[in-house]
Amino acid sequence: MNTSRPIDILERLIAFPTISRESNLALIDFVRALLAPLGARLTLVHNAAGTKANLHAVLGPSGGGGVLLSGHTDVVPVEGQAWSTDPFRLTARGDQLLGRGSCDMKGFLACALAAAELAATRRLERPLHLAFSYDEEIGCVGVRGLIEQLVGAPDLPALCIIGEPTMLETVVAHKGKLAARLTCRGRECHSSHAPEGLNAIHLAADMLGEMRALQDELTAGPQDDAYAVPFTTVHAGTIQGGTALNIVPNACTMEFEIRNLPTDDPARLMDRLFDKAAELTRAAEARFPGTGVSIDIVNAYPGLETPPEAEVVALLRRLNGPGPLRKIAFGTEGGLFREKLGIPTVVCGPGDIRDAHKPDEYVSRDQLARCGVMLARLVDAISA
Repeated sequence: MNTSRPIDILERLIAFPTISRESNLALIDFVRALLAPLGARLTLVHNAAGTKANLHAVLGPSGGGGVLLSGHTDVVPVEGQAWSTDPFRLTARGDQLLGRGSCDMKGFLACALAAAELAATRRLERPLHLAFSYDEEIGCVGVRGLIEQLVGAPDLPALCIIGEPTMLETVVAHKGKLAARLTCRGRECHSSHAPEGLNAIHLAADMLGEMRALQDELTAGPQDDAYAVPFTTVHAGTIQGGTALNIVPNACTMEFEIRNLPTDDPARLMDRLFDKAAELTRAAEARFPGTGVSIDIVNAYPGLETPPEAEVVALLRRLNGPGPLRKIAFGTEGGLFREKLGIPTVVCGPGDIRDAHKPDEYVSRDQLARCGVMLARLVDAISA
């Protein structure tokens, strides 16, 4: 593989401002134009509005098997960040290549596209699949449509590599995530007569107390020291309620999440919170009908736990050499590929997650070059 080719492609990818709230279609059109002349079989799966799309590309023989390289096209916003460069123009600074998404995760996409160009020059014994998705940054949303299209397909890939930034170390497990919204309905009154009303913020505080008690139990319970945070976490991220100090508030909302070890069932943890919400609602409605607490699950994706002896792990070790197997706290679409399609999956990509989502985000030339070598070896491995 030409070592400069991934950088050339990355420069083009960075120029598309594919913030999750915006369309990714211009980038997808660029990728289609690059892959179509290579003979790739291309499938688009749009969102309901037709403003975004997943792309699935296959090179090589039909009939299933082969390896899937998966990554997302969307990036996080840049507003409020003190960038020293144009975030949507790739800028070289020594070994660093700066740009929004260079690390997370257009660097990997560029290497995957360069690998596709290389694969087109070979006679492949097994197919090379590419899956480029949208709206990963808001909860692995877009890729679900692509996965639904693939359920039951006769030509599924046998193995999957998610290219999230891991410094090219092989990750075999990550936590799952469940995001939820708590809605508390109280009864307003003048604050000088506060006991005559029902304070919605206090209801939220009661729920928060239950979450903290649950967290204490999880912290004291079984742990997996392979994770930087070795236990399941319950985290409240936003809370909004009240309009004025002298009014007992009649509404309060809170957003919270559970990031669970793959061995912890988030549904069981949510049952605990649903039970507490029901208890508070019974007491509230005894005084004021129509008040109480409700919880809506907004989004969820499963964790990933791939056995160390899996074929995909052995493949990565052949491509990258021996090394430790890691577990990470952040999530990917890997759990969905494993749960919905049964595809053994690992996470391995260029860059350091600590450099993602920050001003002057970057991926190093060295990491891109090493990823290029890894994927060139993959092409060798599936070639005749």
